[in-house]
Amino acid sequence: MAEENKVILHGFWPSPFVKRVELALKIKGIPYDYVEEDLPNKSSLLLEYNPVYKKVPVLVHNGKPIAESIVILEYIDETWKNGPSLLPEDPYKRAEVRFWASFLQQQLLQRAILVVKSDGEAQEKAIEELFEKLKLLEERIMNIFPEGTASINQENMGLLDIVLISCFGYYKVLEEVLGFKVMDPEKTPLVFSWLTTLLEIPVVKEAIPSHEKEVLFIKYVRQNALNPTAV
Repeated sequence: MAEENKVILHGFWPSPFVKRVELALKIKGIPYDYVEEDLPNKSSLLLEYNPVYKKVPVLVHNGKPIAESIVILEYIDETWKNGPSLLPEDPYKRAEVRFWASFLQQQLLQRAILVVKSDGEAQEKAIEELFEKLKLLEERIMNIFPEGTASINQENMGLLDIVLISCFGYYKVLEEVLGFKVMDPEKTPLVFSWLTTLLEIPVVKEAIPSHEKEVLFIKYVRQNALNPTAV
């Protein structure tokens, strides 16, 4: 890879935010080097590249760092025109994608994290809110995808698909650890169909860590949140 076009991704393997960037690079066919960060002992390079948040992901292109996953996805789409466009050309449709990507991240992912990290009444409330938000997404899917989601593949995946995978690509892991259905084909059939269609795409299958590895990590996160002295 020519030095002036070198792409390096600093990440942490379980991070849904890093997974978004990995998927975008793979979908676009962009070669890159990957640097796994030890988050308790962040590298001096990571702190130099992202001094504001000190978090992953950070994409380094031509020696210049870009932070924040959605910002990185848009940078990738604007910089590399090969492969599918991650955002639509139409300004209104682009705005819609940005809105729902924000909804997935702020409303759904944050509540899923809260479900993992809580117990008792707090967890029950978080589960109720998660299902409410999933139902809301279910009701709007036909507006987002008027032609349905069955035709989505590696050649036409977009930013919203990537964000959904990063938020709920591990739903079976959550179900095993938490003991209830996160994605119920009876309650939210359209969301379930959209997600399962995406998870069958080869590039997505390759990018997702093993089920067993994810189960161990989510169990660790849950135990650490509920009983930090025991970890």
